[in-house]
Amino acid sequence: MSLKGTYQASSRGFGFFTPEGAVGRESDLFVPPRAEGSAWNGDVVTAETRPDPRDPARQTAVITAVVERTNRTVIGAVERRGREVWCVPSSDRMPHPVKVVGRTNAVKNGDKVAVAMSSFGSKKTPPMGTLKEVFGRDGTRKAAVEAILYNYNIEREFPAPVRAQAELEPQEVDAQAMEGRLDLREKTIITIDGASSKDFDDAVSLERDEAGNWVLGVHIADVSHYVTEHSPLDLEAWSRATSVYFADQVVPMLPVALSNGICSLNPHVDRLALSCIMTMDKTGAVLEHQIAKTAIRSTERMTYDDCNLLLADKVPELAEKYAHILPMLKDMGVLAKALEKRRRTRGALDLESQECYVVCDEQGDPVDIRVRESGESEALIESFMLAANECVARHLFDAKLPAVYRVHEKPSEDKTTTLKAMLAPLGFDLKQADNGSLQKVLDKAKGTAQAPAIHTMVLRSLMKARYDVENLGHFGLAAEYYCHFTSPIRRYPDLMVHRILTALLDGGKPARLAAAAQKAAVQSSDREVKAMNAEREIEKCYFAEYMRAHIGEEFLGAVSGVTKFGLFVALPNGVEGLVAASALPDDRYEYDEVRMTLIGARTKAVYSFGMALPVVCASADPGSGQIDFT
Repeated sequence: MSLKGTYQASSRGFGFFTPEGAVGRESDLFVPPRAEGSAWNGDVVTAETRPDPRDPARQTAVITAVVERTNRTVIGAVERRGREVWCVPSSDRMPHPVKVVGRTNAVKNGDKVAVAMSSFGSKKTPPMGTLKEVFGRDGTRKAAVEAILYNYNIEREFPAPVRAQAELEPQEVDAQAMEGRLDLREKTIITIDGASSKDFDDAVSLERDEAGNWVLGVHIADVSHYVTEHSPLDLEAWSRATSVYFADQVVPMLPVALSNGICSLNPHVDRLALSCIMTMDKTGAVLEHQIAKTAIRSTERMTYDDCNLLLADKVPELAEKYAHILPMLKDMGVLAKALEKRRRTRGALDLESQECYVVCDEQGDPVDIRVRESGESEALIESFMLAANECVARHLFDAKLPAVYRVHEKPSEDKTTTLKAMLAPLGFDLKQADNGSLQKVLDKAKGTAQAPAIHTMVLRSLMKARYDVENLGHFGLAAEYYCHFTSPIRRYPDLMVHRILTALLDGGKPARLAAAAQKAAVQSSDREVKAMNAEREIEKCYFAEYMRAHIGEEFLGAVSGVTKFGLFVALPNGVEGLVAASALPDDRYEYDEVRMTLIGARTKAVYSFGMALPVVCASADPGSGQIDFT
């Protein structure tokens, strides 16, 4: 029987065939060595099923034809063989070196390069391609980072027309742009961000009305005023869809001339904003709201560190310096706690994970890895942004307008079954994966050595959040309506939501933006995944370069993943390395796929998710991000 699907290669000669439309790994078919035909990893292929000679009850697959090639570009290291230049792929799942044809004068032996495939070879000829990009010396972190960005189509530089438009934008808000806007420049409005932040796209204010209710203002930079539809800036922002962050660097969605300039809510200067002003009772319930085009002037540029000290009454000198905003800040702390309590009561999951970050020296090299401390002011801003995002989503839904919602569906049956099996050996009996049951698991694990692993398990069991024009709710937040409104400098969906709201406020026709919203949802979901994957891969390279200075040192970690080839072990600073199954002591270990454990054939010793494990750093490769423990 002939089937269509995808071929996934391994590094050991065999592979797997995933039939089209298959759900779950149980549908995959084993592809024996030399049965892959001319297929490369990731290719769309056709295959025929045949009984496995070793186990006639099991079916295997033989690849019969390649329908579509997916490896249009191969990244690898240059190897000169006499006059010939070859590219040896970085991925061990790629089957053959590629002969580089055309101009090769610019490359040296050992360079990391990208090669555009022109032929995938035959029995008589090797695969061939032309040189596209040179990243630097293979094995270095810098070359690896540039190769990862290239692989995910993340461009550091902006095209000339985009730079030109950005440079033409005004440095100050002109009087004409102020016309028709709600003037809030006399209000006390502050930004609260990290100390190193340079672009400020959200500001907040808080007052009480005559009835004693809270009036919370969330004021967001009116980026859509400057990034107009179909302009070079807009087309480039749509293409990028998101800013990409790693270590001490950012690849921005918008040029710095805009993001750090006229679009940034810098202190003591006039700026254009789109404001969501919510009247709330003491529990944080929204009684009424107003969305308006506004003009603001930020009173102070506050940092999280300073606000945390102010809220804790720890530094009298700081309290004196900011006496003009301290009462409002204290009130914000009270309201934020009420909003958080409200979210928890309705079932929002407490999924705050430990976030680690790389500290770099002046040359950009990693010198430390630290845990990011989150205080009261960080939680305060998060609560206010969530409230605004929900309010705007509800506003768009009730008005029957196009929208780009941030959706998060409930866990699938497959993911729920897997989570139950993983939790069972750790003493957790999960009946169903609803909000309340999952939170009970998280609460029970809190403060235990297993807590990080349990948190990771629950997180992996959830569906991935994405963008959609249909309002499907947000499972993790237990929110019936949710969208992204608060970060238009770094996310395109927020910019799209602003554009729809502006069309409504200007008396235009928001309905005409329905097709653009659909395109934005699809593009942004795709680019977000690529950005997250790139950030994760780049972070591993920085971690490996840092750990290279700690080879031979012992650490206490926890098992963060179990596979048949070994254990992944995470250290408290977020570094993760592999302990190969062959390196485990005194036994041969077998993999229990259901419970995700390695069990000693003789000793019956068990290695499972979450268990504490002392390890020694054996090796670290910044070029691949691979860290090995023993």
